[in-house]
Amino acid sequence: MTTICLRFLATAAVAVVLAVGGAVSGQSTATLDTRVDAVFAKWTQATPGCAVGVATNGKPSLAKGYGMADLEHDVRITPDSIFEAGSVSKQFTAASMLLLARDGKLSLDDPVRKYIPELPDYPPPPAIATRGSGEASPAPPGDEGGRVALTIRHMLNHTSGLRDWGSVAAIAGWPRTTRVHTHAHVLDIVSRQRALNFTPGTRWSYSNTGFNLAAIIVSRVSGTPFPEFTRAHLFQPLGMLHTSWRDDYTRIVNGRAMAYAARDGEYHTDMPFENVYGNGGLLTTVGDLLRWNENFTAPLIGDASFVAEQQQVGKFSDGRPHG
Repeated sequence: MTTICLRFLATAAVAVVLAVGGAVSGQSTATLDTRVDAVFAKWTQATPGCAVGVATNGKPSLAKGYGMADLEHDVRITPDSIFEAGSVSKQFTAASMLLLARDGKLSLDDPVRKYIPELPDYPPPPAIATRGSGEASPAPPGDEGGRVALTIRHMLNHTSGLRDWGSVAAIAGWPRTTRVHTHAHVLDIVSRQRALNFTPGTRWSYSNTGFNLAAIIVSRVSGTPFPEFTRAHLFQPLGMLHTSWRDDYTRIVNGRAMAYAARDGEYHTDMPFENVYGNGGLLTTVGDLLRWNENFTAPLIGDASFVAEQQQVGKFSDGRPHG
């Protein structure tokens, strides 16, 4: 059974997607409805809520909504409500990179600066990291000057050492949600970072920055804006017709659920108003996510090797796998 739970910002508005096998297929629709209703009973007309979609053996078998999509205007959540997918969005950015790699447009082991020359040429680290046993880890590949090449693969595996641009923006006095950040801001911040947090490939540290840069690379290599590339190569082929990106936070999106945060016993709207995406910002429905899930079982995009590569375990430069 595969479960994806989407939670964006600090909200109680979520979308839940379940892809289940034969163990559930024998249950009646009424039994399944009753069991699911019990799980989500706490989401009511007085709360934000969630949409739930279930597929059995690849075919939709349940779609329901619980709670409110818009408390102010008394709009209920339905199975067609559009939610922002948060960091679940990252897999679509990675899939776009893999498609370009399969077409020979780039390699995941290419240096990032090949496509984003705005990045500084980071100096070599002061010392090679060591393992807990004291044994020196092999030095990652680099150029003759000792510099370690920051690659696309490092970014997708969160082993880049890139500083998270949102944290840097907060230090500079503009935390996320206090101004309309764009990819131009991301590039400006990254271009001023004269060092990485660690040698690429030697440590794991979650970074939104790498996925914003990945979206920029997809646009530059394909010659097509990232939202259009994913629409043409991912969403449309799979029939994900309700899926798009929050590339313009002012755009009207029919059926979008509002985000909320609870403060002092009350709900307050907590909607993102920034035009960065690739790290997050996917707008989608449970039905569309079930279509995406099914591609891992019966690929319409790519083939078995493409699906396997999407799920490949990341590794450090010395070959050790990480989570």
